[in-house]
Amino acid sequence: MVKILNTTDTSFKKDFENLLQKRNQDDQKIDKKVAKIIDDVKRRSDSALIDLTKKYDNLDVKVINDLVVTKKELELSVKTVKDKTKKSLKRAIARVKSYHQKQMPSNSMYKDKEGITLGGLWNPIQSVGLYVPGGTAGYPSSLIMNAVPAVVAGVERIVVTVPATYGKINSLVLACCKFLGISEIYKIGGAQAIAALALGTNKIDKVDKIFGPGNAYVASAKKQFFGTVGIDMIAGPSEILVIADSKNNPDHIAIDLLSQAEHDELAQAILVTDDNSFADSVIISIEKYLDTLERKKIAKSSWKNFGAVIICQNLFKSIDLVNKIAPEHLEIAVDQPKKFLKKIKNAGAIFLGR
Repeated sequence: MVKILNTTDTSFKKDFENLLQKRNQDDQKIDKKVAKIIDDVKRRSDSALIDLTKKYDNLDVKVINDLVVTKKELELSVKTVKDKTKKSLKRAIARVKSYHQKQMPSNSMYKDKEGITLGGLWNPIQSVGLYVPGGTAGYPSSLIMNAVPAVVAGVERIVVTVPATYGKINSLVLACCKFLGISEIYKIGGAQAIAALALGTNKIDKVDKIFGPGNAYVASAKKQFFGTVGIDMIAGPSEILVIADSKNNPDHIAIDLLSQAEHDELAQAILVTDDNSFADSVIISIEKYLDTLERKKIAKSSWKNFGAVIICQNLFKSIDLVNKIAPEHLEIAVDQPKKFLKKIKNAGAIFLGR
């Protein structure tokens, strides 16, 4: 049964703190395992990648070239994707590209009162490694959001690593690589992929900076390589918080909450509402949709262990809770979402309106 917290309960403060702390992992154990993987790649180079890929992704290859995605595989992936889906992927790429083109910094040079020329020049990173999660699912969105800024910036070499469980890579991910003009792709996942990108191997040249989300092992590897190679961030498991009043469709809110719960057993989905009946309706909807998901085992574990519903008498006052949780994804599904937005200090992506 999902946890239901009420801000009027005398135990709320303690229950809320427990909610925030529950997902803490034993990072030291993971760090030790990852350190061994890194050392193995450092010592045995491509041979380690072959053995580790067999061990963790059930992909048995004899030579390192078998872990390289071929031109033929790229072209075949495009053929297997439906025309409607191709159109959607290309549209997503175009929209993300338009967004990042507006962020492009410009060179600035000027002379101060002393007659000294000052300024700054902006140059793209020469090479980047993009980690695309895919051990248990395919996320073309992760590839698009990481690759497009590199393309817009003019990065010369873009390398993609993606786990190929039993030798399979999601066709949408490969199709996106083709649409983006990325041809250097390796069937390698986990901490060993980060090690290959950071250190380089006989086959894979090292990169200047690594981007992309992954599991706890990927996060640990990125953390351990900080200083050796540039990294984007050390990201934790996905999370979503939805502030919703009773005017919303419970099914819509349930689907949005599950959109992150299906990512990882450690993902967290939280609903904040001011209506008990609406909360009950959303919970019923979630239970209904859980059994329809391809990744229902993961989503059920996430919802059962880390999901929560918080009943707050005044939704506007719930903003303090939001800022303490600092969710990766925040939805504000109320009448005047911009009023709430002004008070939000800590959140990743914010979605306004119903």
